[in-house]
Amino acid sequence: MIGKDCNLGQNVYVANGVILGDNVKVQNNVSIYQGVICEDDVFLGPSMVFTNVNNPRSAFNRKEEFLKTWVKKGATIGANATIVCGNNIGEHAFIGAGTVVTKDVPAYALVVGNPGIQIGWMSAYGERLHFDLKGEAVCPGSQVVYRMIDGKHIEPKTATSPDS
Repeated sequence: MIGKDCNLGQNVYVANGVILGDNVKVQNNVSIYQGVICEDDVFLGPSMVFTNVNNPRSAFNRKEEFLKTWVKKGATIGANATIVCGNNIGEHAFIGAGTVVTKDVPAYALVVGNPGIQIGWMSAYGERLHFDLKGEAVCPGSQVVYRMIDGKHIEPKTATSPDS
């Protein structure tokens, strides 16, 4: 199923059973295999790759072993990145170009390298966040304030958040 206002580039393959939310941007040379779900506002960079079986062999049909991959709202996956099946990408996460994702990625995380490691945090607006000693960061593009939770997760600070 392909949502409204999606943009598919040249040489894009979308398998049966794939779900693309609204406003998903799929750049050139991307194959989206069965088991992949992309929520609204996801960006898939040129030639990025999803896998769907952990141990493929040409001589053995392993369609019953397809693993699901869920890309949450607003996430970006850079050019030539590889997402190993069975790993989920959190809301507004940012996967750098050429990164190989081998484990789940938290919401707002900035992940780069092979294997991918988290090196920071990104705002929903797509700007790198830098946290102060109070555990807060201001997005330079949107001016939204984010707060660190337990050193492992972040969220936008709202009027209803504690300590607002």
